[in-house]
Amino acid sequence: MADNYIENKFDEYNSKKKVVYKSAGRSLDQLLRANRSYRGYDPAYKVSKSVLEKLVAVNTLLPSAKNQQALRFKLVTEETGADIVLDNIKLGGMLPELHLPFAGTEPKAFIIICSTAPESKMLHVDVGIAAQSMLLKAVELGYNGLIIGAFNAKKIEEAFALPYPPVLILAIGKGNEKIELKEISADESHAYYRENGTHIVPKVKWEELIIS
Repeated sequence: MADNYIENKFDEYNSKKKVVYKSAGRSLDQLLRANRSYRGYDPAYKVSKSVLEKLVAVNTLLPSAKNQQALRFKLVTEETGADIVLDNIKLGGMLPELHLPFAGTEPKAFIIICSTAPESKMLHVDVGIAAQSMLLKAVELGYNGLIIGAFNAKKIEEAFALPYPPVLILAIGKGNEKIELKEISADESHAYYRENGTHIVPKVKWEELIIS
């Protein structure tokens, strides 16, 4: 009887409690929409090493092929060699006439992604997951970024005395460009372009991504 009494009182207490739900923050869709490829950044915003460390920390939560966890990261800020990275990367490959980034809008913080394992299909998967996850974290923290695949790997490796080869570079900062997504059909051009100062990114409508 004593046990039932305590049990009933506990249920009565729970039924009277006021439940307070905390805001869940931005949804995944909102983070993904905000996670655009910025090639121009606001120079007033400085990205610290601690911010870059927070981005790298998400890798401890990510899946990894065979759990090899082969990725290593070199953090570069304005004080530790951002100018070297800038001299060895190419941005806006589809808009060569613009010579991006514009003077004064260059990114000043980077994460150089290296690998302790030889190149393989599954390593590419790991690198993609890592890059996207770190950029989503950057958006959550109020920053933006860009995945850079066009860079002089040899010079980057030598300049920073990297013990492992670089496979990808992330630029991190506060984007100062206007970017819009444009829904297109699969047979239309996928090339991004600029229109009246706005960066337009064509995206195939989801209905056409499904194989019928």
